[in-house]
Amino acid sequence: MRFRHPDGSVIHLSYCTNMHPAEDLEGILAQLHQYAGPVRRSLGWPLLGVGLWLPAPAARHLAQDRKALDLLWRTLRAEQLEVVTLNGFPYRAFQAEVVKGAVYRPDWLKRERLDYTLDLASILHQLLPGDALSGSISTLPFGWRTRFPDGTAPADAAMLGVATELQALAGEYGRPVRLAVEPEPGCVVETMGAGVAAVSRLGVPGWIGMCLDACHLATQFEDVPDLGEVSIYKAQVSNALRVNGDEREWLGEFAEPRFMHQIRQQDGYGEDDLDIATVKSFDAEQEWRVHFHLPLDQTVNTTQPELVNTLRYLVGEERARTTHLDVETYTWSVLPGPQRPQSTHDLVKGIAGELNWTATQLAALGLEPIR
Repeated sequence: MRFRHPDGSVIHLSYCTNMHPAEDLEGILAQLHQYAGPVRRSLGWPLLGVGLWLPAPAARHLAQDRKALDLLWRTLRAEQLEVVTLNGFPYRAFQAEVVKGAVYRPDWLKRERLDYTLDLASILHQLLPGDALSGSISTLPFGWRTRFPDGTAPADAAMLGVATELQALAGEYGRPVRLAVEPEPGCVVETMGAGVAAVSRLGVPGWIGMCLDACHLATQFEDVPDLGEVSIYKAQVSNALRVNGDEREWLGEFAEPRFMHQIRQQDGYGEDDLDIATVKSFDAEQEWRVHFHLPLDQTVNTTQPELVNTLRYLVGEERARTTHLDVETYTWSVLPGPQRPQSTHDLVKGIAGELNWTATQLAALGLEPIR
């Protein structure tokens, strides 16, 4: 779905497909037919954006095989879907039985991360709608912090190499595709403030900027800092878990084996993963927040009020600070039992509900749907 901001810019709203398990082109095409197309039809929208997640082997296949890429393009068109952003954070197997810290590998110290990102850039250039002004690729914030005891200089060099290639691709295709660094708790770059400093240090403002993930922002109890010359090329519309007062007895329902769920309390103390044993070290008098993406239209024990404020910051003021909004709730399959979709129909309904909630928020901020 597209919206017109009062400043005249077009805001693209999509949902991220990293919630769907697929490791090859066949699986990616199946998820578009099984989920994305039905979501669009259930909403009655003429066009639905999808923030594609392409595992590295599938990305290499698509980057090297024009017939395969044409098949993906035709499938998107048949389902009335568009792509302006890709999720380049997970490398592969994001819906494996156990993901945890593997999601941060390979990091920006490894050549594989650079090659994967360039494959994505090549693919996105060829999938962009004809009237889209730019594309974006979100990526991990260098990597997990313990992997960088000597600083980020080698990773800086890799990212600068990508920026050079992105500029060359823009010259070839006529439009920019930009890299968006996504801060996450526990990584080298945990906060938007640290991200702005890191991206500013790189010194390539036209090619590398920020991806603001609203769940990560809320988990860190962070207000958006002064961006200076740094741009937000993409925002992930997401909701964190909030824990207050005497509510902690149910927190164990969210401790699950697949994903990392970093936990923070209001004074900044935190742990790298939600574990009921470690929670005993937290201050029961403070609010806690957990990196557990919850459905956007869920109001109980979530950071939805902070998300509403974040959307206002991004697109609710005189000038839009980003034009790419990607709904990213990848945790549907690990929600506590009663909340977990039990069928394809349930998941389609859940995704549609999130997109409808977001569209309602955008309309309340003065954005007009483009039909």
